[in-house]
Formats: sequence, C-alpha cells, structure tokens
Amino acid sequence: MAIGASGSGAAFTYAANQGGFIPEVFSKLLQAKFYSSSVLPAISNTDYEGEISGQGDKVHIRTVPAVTVADYTGSISYADLTTSTVELLIDQAKSYAFKIDDVLSAQGDIDMLAEASKDAAESMRIAVETDVLANVVTGATTIGSQTTITSSNILSSILDIAKELDELNIPEEGRFIVLPPSMISLLKQSELRQAYLTGDGTSPLRNGQVGQVDRFTVYQSNLLYTPTTGTDATYTHVLAGHPKAITFASQFTNTETVRLESTFGDGVRGLKVYGRKVVTPDCLAVGKWKV
Repeated sequence: MAIGASGSGAAFTYAANQGGFIPEVFSKLLQAKFYSSSVLPAISNTDYEGEISGQGDKVHIRTVPAVTVADYTGSISYADLTTSTVELLIDQAKSYAFKIDDVLSAQGDIDMLAEASKDAAESMRIAVETDVLANVVTGATTIGSQTTITSSNILSSILDIAKELDELNIPEEGRFIVLPPSMISLLKQSELRQAYLTGDGTSPLRNGQVGQVDRFTVYQSNLLYTPTTGTDATYTHVLAGHPKAITFASQFTNTETVRLESTFGDGVRGLKVYGRKVVTPDCLAVGKWKV
C-alpha cells in the first residue's frame, strides 16, 4: 500500500520496494516546512539560497556602494562607485535519518512519510535556528547592561533599542525584535495605550508574528541564546535590528532512500547545509535580559 503526502503545491507518494520516493520533491517539501515555521527568514537576508550546491560552498556578497554628496559650485565631478565583497561560507551541516517499516506502511492507518516530513522539518528548524541565533549574537552591538525585565520596564527597554538604531540611521521599515515567550507575556501586560507605539493606532500584539511595537515587528522564539555559565548566565540574548544585518542561506542538498539490510523497510536520510554571518553589525542589536 502506498503512502502519500502533499505540500507546497507538490504531491508525491512513497511505496515500499517500488521506488516511488522522489527525493527532490521531498527536499522541497522539507525546505518549505522549515521556512514556514522558522523566524530566520523574517530577520535575515536569504537572497542567496539558490547559489548553494553543497557544504563548503562560498557565496560572495557585494556590499551596496556609498554615494558621496558634495556642494554644487557650477561643475560636477563624477566619483567611481566602489563596493566590497563579503564572503559567506556554507560551513554548517545537519542530517536526519529514519526508517519506514514495510509492515507499518502496509497498515496504512498513519501517513508515515507525511508525518515524518513534518517532524524532520521541525527538528531541523530547532537545531538550525538554535545554532544561528546563538552564533549571530557575537556580531551584534550590545545595548545597555544586564536587565531584569518586568511589565513596567519592557516597553522602555524596547524603545531604548529603537533609539540606538535611530542614532545609527538604521532603516525603520523591516525592523524586528525577537523575544522569548516569558517576555511576550510581560509585553502583553504592559502599558501599550499610546497609538504611536503600534504604528497604526490600533491595539498591538494582533498579527501573525505576535504584533508590532513602535517600528518593530515582534517575533517570538523559544530558541534565543541563553548562556548557562559565565557572567551572562540566565540572561536571554534578545535580538533586534534590520534583516540586512544577517545573511543566512540553507539548502537540503542530499535526500535519498536506501533499502535496509537488517530489517524489512527503507531508510530515508538527508543532509541540510547552511551558513550564517552578520554582515552589517550596526544593524543588529542584542539586549541581555532576564525575567
């Protein structure tokens, strides 16, 4: 009996011993599921995804050239536009592997491949997002000192970060802040009566991301970096800034099925490679907060 699943406009079937498994479709489904649940696409630049073919690849990112403005005195001189290149190394990799038993497949009461794809995508999201959110804090600008957050000061703490970004002329459109659930709860309990804080004169904390405060779109994540040792132990590293600060690229590069020798079933395995880098440090701020 075949097991079927569909997603992202693509359908595929898995039939034990019949070669019905289509690795390319499965990879695309996993990638779609990964991004539908991850905060990373919202807070980073993912324009270079299609340039990845495998681990060890290097993606060359050209920076935007700066244009000089001069006083006009009757004549104009043309300056050359200069740009530099930032290199993103695809040097991280994580894998999954699971078995689809022939007997369970034949029973057909559970769509094994569909359920496995959901779990593989979610487990991969947790592993990759945890790594990226922990890694990028080292390239961010720390705002303020260690702070204990309450419903009384969470709003002012967010506005302090906004002020720092304003002073660095960071674009307002697209700004984000990522908070853990405990701080999202405090934000909902805080004073948010001022219309200017929501950006549109309506009650905040109302859209799919969680909400909007001042010019920040608020995202929730359980995976923010919280050290367990050292001077920052127990302080969650809250991230805020603009997506152009972080470049992130990932791809499921190897997905395949193999007939297992020691049991009656097929093994499905896959490899996801990725790279992450803070390319514009001024556009990324970190606050060391705890509840």
